[in-house]
Amino acid sequence: MADPASPATTGRVTTTVDGLKLDGEKWWPAGFNAYQLSTNWGINRGCGGMVDLQEYFGSLPAHSLTRFNAFQELAINKFTGQLDFTAMDAVFAAAEAHDQMIIPVLAAQDGACESEKFKDHEWFTDGWKHENENGTRLTFENWVKTAVDRWKNSPSVAAWELVGEPDPSVCPDGDCRWEVRTCPDDAAEVLRDFMENAGDRIKAIAPHQLITAGLIGGGQCGTGGDFYQYVAESDNVDFVQYHDYGADGVPLPGDQWNGLARRIDQAEAAGKPLLVAEIGEFAGSCKTLDARSASIGQKITGQRAAGTAGALLWAFVPDPRPNECTMDIGLDDPLFPLMAGFNTVG
Repeated sequence: MADPASPATTGRVTTTVDGLKLDGEKWWPAGFNAYQLSTNWGINRGCGGMVDLQEYFGSLPAHSLTRFNAFQELAINKFTGQLDFTAMDAVFAAAEAHDQMIIPVLAAQDGACESEKFKDHEWFTDGWKHENENGTRLTFENWVKTAVDRWKNSPSVAAWELVGEPDPSVCPDGDCRWEVRTCPDDAAEVLRDFMENAGDRIKAIAPHQLITAGLIGGGQCGTGGDFYQYVAESDNVDFVQYHDYGADGVPLPGDQWNGLARRIDQAEAAGKPLLVAEIGEFAGSCKTLDARSASIGQKITGQRAAGTAGALLWAFVPDPRPNECTMDIGLDDPLFPLMAGFNTVG
């Protein structure tokens, strides 16, 4: 891993309205969500199965892109309750050794693999700066500062992601089930302010590294309709995302208000590239792996032609279940050579 004490370097990834660049050359990254990479059962509570990091990163062509969970809980030693960066340091080191690019996601909207608590409107307003459910844990604000400062010099960091799938809804009486949540009138403003203020914490430490907004893009609270572009226009959003599920083989899913075609237009208007950061499709007992690969290949080809800036699949796992209907992607899945073909630099 790059020396955490060395002077900050210029980020390798930059943006244009037309897409991403890596080391000054046009880059259309393809790869996977591999959320489990920081799991080490001998150190932390884990989030899924343990991954052979050298095998995973070594299976990808150079300069592929991987999005993974860099949650504070995965940097907590489950025996001592103290910060322990061993497992996460190993992810950065393995990515660097194989010349791979990564997006560390610093927290999940639903609290998965951490508190399991939904991040509501109050959290996005100011709770991220002071809420601390356990005396040995950092606030989210301080976790952002700690993580970015530690890995700011890693040549593998493509961008930082503050919260995966942010949604500043109101939870009546603390009930955050989607059926009862409400979306306040100021949700878009609250989310944009969060991106500005929390993003400032990143830019103060790593001014040349990018921030991506982990938006679903399907009309969620704070980003429905025109509000998607409003959030995208934040100074601390360098590129935006769209998450694509339930539309197998369809390149541009969704409607005229919240569909991918609209999101591509809005991202262009905001001057920001759009990464389709999650594409999920079931296979196994319900569809052959080859059929899924063909369907996803058709989808990504159409998306790329429409102006997207890259594609990541959901999700690589070290222990795929071929006899069940899942979105699991293992090392021997035909999606690996498919994505290698899409990943281009220059």
